[in-house]
Amino acid sequence: MPLRFLLNGETVELTDPPPTLTLLDWLREARGLTGTKEGCNEGDCGACTVMVTDARGTRPLNACILFLPQLHGAAVRTVEGLAGPDGTLHPVQEALIEHHGSQCGFCTPGIAVALAAAHRNGEADHDTALSGNLCRCTGYAPIVRAAEAAAAQPGPGWLADTLPDAPRFLWPEISSGVAIGGAIGPSDGGAGGGQPPGAFRPADADELATWYEEHPDATLVAGATDVGLWVTKGLQDLGQVAFLNGCADLQKIEITDTEIRLGAGVTIAELMTLMQSHHPHFAVMLARFGSPQVRAAATVGGNIANGSPVGDTPPALIALGATLHLRKGETHRSLALEEFFLDYGKQDRTPGEFVEAVSIPRQPDALRCYKLSKRRDQDISAVCGCFSIAVEDGTIRSARIAFGGMAGIPKRAAAVEAALAGQPFAEDTLIAARDAMAEDFQPLSDMRASAGYRLATAQNMLMRLWHARSGAASDIGEVAP
Repeated sequence: MPLRFLLNGETVELTDPPPTLTLLDWLREARGLTGTKEGCNEGDCGACTVMVTDARGTRPLNACILFLPQLHGAAVRTVEGLAGPDGTLHPVQEALIEHHGSQCGFCTPGIAVALAAAHRNGEADHDTALSGNLCRCTGYAPIVRAAEAAAAQPGPGWLADTLPDAPRFLWPEISSGVAIGGAIGPSDGGAGGGQPPGAFRPADADELATWYEEHPDATLVAGATDVGLWVTKGLQDLGQVAFLNGCADLQKIEITDTEIRLGAGVTIAELMTLMQSHHPHFAVMLARFGSPQVRAAATVGGNIANGSPVGDTPPALIALGATLHLRKGETHRSLALEEFFLDYGKQDRTPGEFVEAVSIPRQPDALRCYKLSKRRDQDISAVCGCFSIAVEDGTIRSARIAFGGMAGIPKRAAAVEAALAGQPFAEDTLIAARDAMAEDFQPLSDMRASAGYRLATAQNMLMRLWHARSGAASDIGEVAP
């Protein structure tokens, strides 16, 4: 089946596109739409930002790490498509001109698209909306003034194709599983016809399970915020690929009296919104997970499955007592999330098995998450510490503490937990328990932090928890300069 999507309001059909051709490269080289810029080519600078609308709504995404098959059934707007057919500028474009929001202009197209997406969604936090767009020469004050000026203007009617259901209304068959690139399907046994490997887009977890069991060496792509760099930076050939963004059942959030179940395809942005009502400090930490463009694409399952020792969701989920749900064919199994991580680069997952969901027990909120990185926004953690300490009548009833960046895997601080359990919740207790951190972790030194610094800051995070729960100002966003 051809790959189909809307580009700036016009239908595009591509037959047998390379599965790992990025939208950025295709726009610039095949379509001549050079307004979308290549900066970092890894999803950090925002110069390549495009606006994508699908059943999940309108989102800014990084075109440099967005593969074409991910757009099947979506609507895409580049900077060239922000203005109307008669040349009338989008309110954001007019405001950027009026408020001198550009100097060299290289970053401006991505900024304009990011602000247009925020305008479309009615977002008023312009600092957050711009946190994924690097501007080295203009400075952000005139850009923010432009965003504020445009906010009161109505959205232009020519962006009607950004209605979430427009592409699916045009092409109802988009909701079914399809082979894109013409080479592989759910049960053909491989790349038939002598063609190069194509891409399969399963419609649900059942189709994925059948296909992946038959193609256990294939690469699964959810948001591509990590896998995209394997191609753009590592120059890897991914071989057979399955794109999971068509699996609506993997994107479900189910809340019962006893648990919150997150499908593997739930994005970090969706998780952040959900946690605002359940564990607000988790949501605060997730606001520093990548950028709006990355959070809109990256998934919970992907952040777990890649096994990174500095992934930001596993420490919080482990501290909450999360259970991981895996599937291979018709076989389902569950395990405590911390048991999934065996060693650096090694997880408890067999060939053909994939992350289907993660569930969190419903519980009173006691979670505190602290992320240490060189930059506040868009930076990888040097240390991420998450603490869930339940206190009853002044006594610590239970403690679950997990860290990222302190070992080759996300890991619980078992010795610290034992030192806290059953003790009075007092500063002296936490001071005594923090020494046990050295029993739990022997961190490495690397470009982000030395081993000694990591250990000291992890111990300090425990004390920060004490001060925060005692009512002291302990958040860097709250403490006055």
